[in-house]
Formats: sequence, structure tokens, C-alpha cells
Amino acid sequence: MQSASAPETVRVMIVDDHEIVRRGIAEIIERADGLDVVAEAGSKAEAIRRAELMRPDVVLVDLQLPDGTGIELMQALRESVPEALPIVLTSFDDDEALAESLDAGARAYLLKTVHGAEISDVVRAVASGRVLLDERTVTRRRADHDDPTADLTNAERKVLELIGDGLSNREIGERLGVAEKTVKNHITSLLAKMGLQRRTQVAAWVAGQRASGWRRS
Repeated sequence: MQSASAPETVRVMIVDDHEIVRRGIAEIIERADGLDVVAEAGSKAEAIRRAELMRPDVVLVDLQLPDGTGIELMQALRESVPEALPIVLTSFDDDEALAESLDAGARAYLLKTVHGAEISDVVRAVASGRVLLDERTVTRRRADHDDPTADLTNAERKVLELIGDGLSNREIGERLGVAEKTVKNHITSLLAKMGLQRRTQVAAWVAGQRASGWRRS
């Protein structure tokens, strides 16, 4: 058992249908302090099974899998293992793939040309609650929608409302019947989608909208 002052090890799962790629990523992560590869998977179905069994903190996801897509996998994990934070690691360098990854809950988007040390750094950052997404896509999506909440999931909309009501994360979790960590994950996601940085900005935005006659959905 770790002491109170000892940092927790970040549990990582790697999902890629190429075994050589998986092993290479695993070696990079295993060499990094504070990171531990607890599972690997080569398909969407295998990834879901192993994630539910091992409950990783962070999941590195390739977008192209033999039985589906990384987008579908992230959507499934958001329901079954919501505490697992996804990072896309792919060869697809285009706005559409990045935007779909954002919608599916990705906390970071990396190309496979990235340096090994950067993968470890991003895993640590995401595990600590940060979102590392391409700012140009977030900016473009804000410009495409007059309503910055247009891309929020139903769960994120509920959390948004309750933040506006002044509830704490714990109180929101109790109201929605979910863990406080799940609430924090929803807040991290909605901040990225709305182009905001802090919880207080969300509360201020809701207050402003309500004052202007915004209707709750």
C-alpha cells in the first residue's frame, strides 16, 4: 500500500491492432516513472472487455480497429468505464477525425509520428485532469455554432445546469447518481467543448444565459 505522500501510479491500457506498435508504445510507457501498462487490446471488443476488468486510468486508442473504430470504442467506454480517460494515438491528421474524437470524449490527440517521451508526458497530463486538444479545431467548432453547448452530451448538459444552480461536484454526483470522478470527467469534457478553462466560467456563462432568458432543455 502506497503512503499518503507517494504519487499514485497511472494505469494505462493500449489499444492498437498492430502488435508491434502496441509493444513499442508499451515499452515507452513502462520506462516512464509513475506509469504502468495494465492491459493491451487489438480490437474494440477486446478493449471493452479488458477495460471493464482492469479499470485503467488512461486508454491510448487507435482510430482504426478491425471490428470498429476508436470513436465507437471511446463512446462505449464512456458508458461502461467512465473513469478511463481516452487519448487518441493515430496516423489520421485531419480536422474531421479530431473533431469526432473530441465529441467521443478524447482528452488528447496524438499522431504516431510523436516522440516517445511526449507520449508519456501527455499520459501524465491527461491523468492529472488536463485536456490537450488541437486549439484550431476547438476554435472552429465554436465559430460553427452560435450555441457553445451544441456539442454537449445529455449528461454534460445536466452537469452544466447543476453547476449553474451552484452545486458542488459531490452534490452533482449525488443528484445524478454517479461518482464524483465521473462528474469531474464530464466537466473536463464540457469545458473543452465550450472553449472555457475553469468551472467558474461555466457558472458565469449559465448565469448570463438565464438572465437573458435562455430556456433550459
